[in-house]
Amino acid sequence: MRTRRMGGARVRAMEQAGMARGQSAALLLSGALAVLAAPQVQAQQPAQFEIAAQPLAAALGAFGRQSGAQLLFDEAEVAGRRGQTVQGLLLPREALARLLVGSGVAIASERAGGYVLKAVAPAEGSAGAALAPVTVKAQALSDGTTERSGSYTTRSTATATGLPLSIRETPQSVSVITRQRMEDQGLTQLTDVAAQTAGLVVAQGGNVGSDSSPIYSRGFAVDNYMVDGIKMLESYSSIFQSQDMALYDRVEIVRGATGLMNGSGTASAAINMVRKKPTRAFQASARVEAGSWDHYRADVDVGGPLNAAGSLRGRLVAAKQDAKSYIDRLQEDRTVLYGVLEADLAPHTLLRAGLSEQRHDSTGHARGGLPAYYSDGTRTHWARSDSAAPNWSYSKRHSTSGFVALDRAFDNGWELQATAMRTVTFSDELVGYASAGNPVRETGAGVGIWATHWEYKPRQNVLALQAKGSFGLFGREHDLVVGATHARTQRHSPSYTNWTHAGWSNAIDNITTWDGSSPAAPPNPAVGTNAMDERSNSAFASVRLRATDALSLIAGARVTDWRRGTASTSNRTGVTTTTLLRETGEVIPYAGVVFDLDAHWSAYASYTTIFQAQSQKTVDGKYLDPLMGNSRELGIKGAFFDDRLNFSAAVYETQEDNKAIAITDTFAPDGAQAYEAMSGTRSRGFELELAGQLARGWEVSTSFARNQTRDRLGAPLNTNVPQSVAKLYTSYRLPGVGHGLVVGGGLRWQNRIYTDNLGPARATFVQGAYAVVDLMARYALTPKLQVSVNLQNLFDKWYYTSTGNSYYGAPRSVRVALDLRY
Repeated sequence: MRTRRMGGARVRAMEQAGMARGQSAALLLSGALAVLAAPQVQAQQPAQFEIAAQPLAAALGAFGRQSGAQLLFDEAEVAGRRGQTVQGLLLPREALARLLVGSGVAIASERAGGYVLKAVAPAEGSAGAALAPVTVKAQALSDGTTERSGSYTTRSTATATGLPLSIRETPQSVSVITRQRMEDQGLTQLTDVAAQTAGLVVAQGGNVGSDSSPIYSRGFAVDNYMVDGIKMLESYSSIFQSQDMALYDRVEIVRGATGLMNGSGTASAAINMVRKKPTRAFQASARVEAGSWDHYRADVDVGGPLNAAGSLRGRLVAAKQDAKSYIDRLQEDRTVLYGVLEADLAPHTLLRAGLSEQRHDSTGHARGGLPAYYSDGTRTHWARSDSAAPNWSYSKRHSTSGFVALDRAFDNGWELQATAMRTVTFSDELVGYASAGNPVRETGAGVGIWATHWEYKPRQNVLALQAKGSFGLFGREHDLVVGATHARTQRHSPSYTNWTHAGWSNAIDNITTWDGSSPAAPPNPAVGTNAMDERSNSAFASVRLRATDALSLIAGARVTDWRRGTASTSNRTGVTTTTLLRETGEVIPYAGVVFDLDAHWSAYASYTTIFQAQSQKTVDGKYLDPLMGNSRELGIKGAFFDDRLNFSAAVYETQEDNKAIAITDTFAPDGAQAYEAMSGTRSRGFELELAGQLARGWEVSTSFARNQTRDRLGAPLNTNVPQSVAKLYTSYRLPGVGHGLVVGGGLRWQNRIYTDNLGPARATFVQGAYAVVDLMARYALTPKLQVSVNLQNLFDKWYYTSTGNSYYGAPRSVRVALDLRY
């Protein structure tokens, strides 16, 4: 069995019985049948086709992606031929017949899920076939791309181990939010995606855009954010929570420790955002939407070949959003621009380069909610629209990223990829929120504004080199990936006075009638500078050994050298204080085993250690020691309908030392949240998830997660994060209704959360269990134009998104959108 890259798809070719003994492997490969397919659907399901006239091999690839049908053909027979333009809502066979007109290739036979093609005339300029007939089988391994697949799952992911495995073959809990899922639910930013992902919780204590909306998994905050498999900033990683989803094909989430691919990491999760790529056939889409609270948004996405041969391709994505909020004074504006080029430098060499810019600007921005208790210890009750933000508060989060990637495929099936990426992030927040103190019930006095100014401009440079492929040993084929990464992050920023300011009173006269106009912003010029230089060098290897037909062993390790130097300089004294933290030769092992019970079910187990250099600080401003620990997981997975439906069930246990635990209403000298280190913490739980296609036109994603996190004495930790979370979303295409009607809906449920010792009476703030229901409908006015409606929080449920202050979840809202596709 040999593996090679053909026509952009990974093809596994196998010689069948009857081939002449001694025929060369080169002859076998040259006559291999290419299967060009995306996640598959039924062959006779109508699909929207947009295929430009182009070389036949590229046209067939576009047909496979857009129809989901398998194609079997001899590569030599399609060489030198061209395919015709195909547009419109068509049955796959009709579309394929139109594509093949005049090409000299015809449909020889039809099989379940696909077609066999045969040349019936020589290609133009051809002297006839020079190769003897070869009978070969082939099977596509998708690269994981989900756009225009209509699916709620993917067929391949490498985020957990670096190996291109299906979800069933991966010995960890993996969830994927696909492009279709994002479009169905209107998920436009990363926190939207996290709120819909199995096992993840957004503990939103204030407006998104500050550090008060952490994402939790398995009881711990997520701090591993990745783009195309490359880990982003180590410090202040929460800035990526406001990433817009317009430029991403999908988001892959691996729950549990992921140090093998990250070089470091907690036992929470890794969130990998995978960018859209240029398409080999022309395609374009535009979307405009309007909704509650003056929400307006427009998206444009255009991609395709830039030359006649199709060897140069491009893609441009742009989005603009202008929206107010259910919260008074809050205005959020977004701008997204992404461009990428892809060039075939040689038959097996591909160069990709891109640049993206994201801007998320908010005014009337509040890091927290209004006080939860009156001065007499009783609970306050605010309107959901009441804001804790003064008029002058704002948050600006900008990110510019450029990358270059070179892929080289070899005839022996191995691939080499080199990637260089530079990301410049700018964060400027004038923080103000009325959460200090407790109001007097009769007068509204007693509340003040927490105020500070944060400004960061980190620059991250990453160089990554990776090689992967298969090798033979003891009569079996095994998979191996090796890689090395160098990352450096630098930051030089001004520092400001935090929370209290000489000569400025933060008092609000009457919080019950407050309109955000007073007091004015405090005078707060820069009082110094702070700088950081963080470097990480690591190398890793991961191997899958097929011990038997049913048993696979996955083992790997990453070795990391890490250092972080900081310097703080006072403008008043000129004194500079420096710190240096480093870890050398830190080894993070990984081991997993997968056993195929039958054609659909597998059982697995995995183990890894945890190492995370922490950016959290103590009350005296010192960095916490690195997080250490280990994680174990057992589970069972099922894959059905050719991997179009995936099921998983897992139990896990994690132990951690030096775990950062936030100290309520306590700050480090630089104004950031203060933490204490806790050792002996333990997290245990289980997770269930089902995602994909239940039947033709019926997609579903449903999950349940239960977690308990306790300290070394058995006391619960992070009680403001729910222990149990259930999520469901499904959509169904009603056949025979006009050009197409899709209806959908979902439910999110969580159990109670609480925080002890709040307010003057040291009371317990409890948010009971609740559920939120959403609905969606999409109708095709024409084969190219669709209208959709999303109704969020159908029953207008009132609930707090966190405990500690009064910050409510969004009320009932509606959005209406028009989508145009070519």
